[in-house]
Amino acid sequence: MKVALIQLAYGDDETVAARTERVVDLVRAQADHDLVVLPELWAPGGFSYREWADRAEPLDGPTAGALAAAAREAGVTLHGGSIVERGAPSDDDGRGLWNTSLVFAPTGDLVATYRKIHRFGFGEGEPSLMDAGDETVVVDVPVAGGGVVPVGLSTCYDLRFPELYRRLLDRGAEVFVVPAAWPARRVEHWTLLGRARAVEDQCVVLQCNTSGTHAGHEMGGHSQVVDASGKVLAAAGLEEDVLSIEIDTTATTRWREAFPVLSDRRLS
Repeated sequence: MKVALIQLAYGDDETVAARTERVVDLVRAQADHDLVVLPELWAPGGFSYREWADRAEPLDGPTAGALAAAAREAGVTLHGGSIVERGAPSDDDGRGLWNTSLVFAPTGDLVATYRKIHRFGFGEGEPSLMDAGDETVVVDVPVAGGGVVPVGLSTCYDLRFPELYRRLLDRGAEVFVVPAAWPARRVEHWTLLGRARAVEDQCVVLQCNTSGTHAGHEMGGHSQVVDASGKVLAAAGLEEDVLSIEIDTTATTRWREAFPVLSDRRLS
């Protein structure tokens, strides 16, 4: 399974339209990959809370349209990071806004969405502006040569909640994807928790973070690919980068057989 993590750097001086055009070009350049991943909220701004309502859009909005076209032109499965989704509120107390990940097939079809379950902000930020998702999502990603790889979806702050990844594991996930807008001041947690989720669930972890500084927040970068044993296979620094790597997904099965810790689980 060949993957590309696009660690995008951006600041407040770049318009959403210009950033979208640049991202589409970056995705098109990854045409020889099976899966391409973008960071969380790269278009509206990961910490640009004041602009979220104005930049919110439906699942068939302009950002989704641009990503669908990019996936189709590149012939890749594209995890488009996430958007601020606008829709009908789920209940009387709902805001009708979600932090929603979008996954597009190589045909450009939208094949999966995931509304972020754990909202960051301790009562402010995401919790005050967005609704929480409540569904775990695993999507089958086709790979060159035939076959599919089951990929579990999560977003940024979700990484701190291991019970979500156990659910994804129990639904058959062999790879976890984690797009993020994780700040520099806690980047050690980002890298540590990614390795922890890989080790405890014996899954590959693909972590795609943001670089640059926007809305007064310096982003942490350090995107990484971690194998099912916890070994870091590829890692970025603080600058914009594309991590491109071929992952031997059969190694996950071999590791689970050689060290069958999951069969010793007693609690669910």
